[in-house]
Amino acid sequence: MKYYFRALSLHLKSELEYRTSFIFSFLSQILVFFSYYFVIISLFLRFNNIKGFTMYEVLFCFSIIQFGFAFNEVFARGLDKFDDLIIEGGFDRILLRPKNIIIQILYNESDFVKASRLIQAIIILIISLIKLNIKWNIFKIVCIFLMLLSGILVFFSLFLLAASYCFITVQGLEVRNVFTDGGKHMAQYPIGIFSKGFVYFFTFIIPYAFVNYYPLLFVIGKSDNIYYAFSPLILFIYIIPCIIVFYLGVKRYSSVGS
Repeated sequence: MKYYFRALSLHLKSELEYRTSFIFSFLSQILVFFSYYFVIISLFLRFNNIKGFTMYEVLFCFSIIQFGFAFNEVFARGLDKFDDLIIEGGFDRILLRPKNIIIQILYNESDFVKASRLIQAIIILIISLIKLNIKWNIFKIVCIFLMLLSGILVFFSLFLLAASYCFITVQGLEVRNVFTDGGKHMAQYPIGIFSKGFVYFFTFIIPYAFVNYYPLLFVIGKSDNIYYAFSPLILFIYIIPCIIVFYLGVKRYSSVGS
């Protein structure tokens, strides 16, 4: 892992070489993130609740999913841009090195500009938790920690699956965006407000519901089911087949020959 952290340091220094560009890009990402936040605020200026969920409950849900996505955009950018590695022949170099393939892909690229989204997600999470007046106990504290961790894992898993898809099609941007960007915008609201078909899909196929819906119900007191508090642990199981699928793709990879 020391090589990964050293690579992160080098990527940060590289981005800071053009400080004005970095600052403006950082600020632009703040505005982009604020537009997502503004949509939710505007919605609740017209409606008091959405199927029983208040504004701060939705913002709590929103912050968890945005945190997970932003974390991966900063620290797992190499997976997000995996198709470029294949097209440019960079993956061939990775296979020649006696290091873990996934770790090498991770430190191949990072995007610290997106750290602005990470900071904003944390701020909104803190504000939401203060405004919700939650009756705290040790299980709810552990649950929130697991929600944040599972948010990272669900997008990391999806990035792995998208990278695996690139072994077949080379470029997998459209498919990746459907389940990451598209899923993110849907999962930033409590999954239970959607139809049963969507709830089943985002519970058993892409398990966003175990990240910020079932745990949410436990934390805000809409459910006393203790299993909901530990439901994010399912993501530790979900990531295993994603890793297996990725390495199956590695086995069938054909060099670009350049």
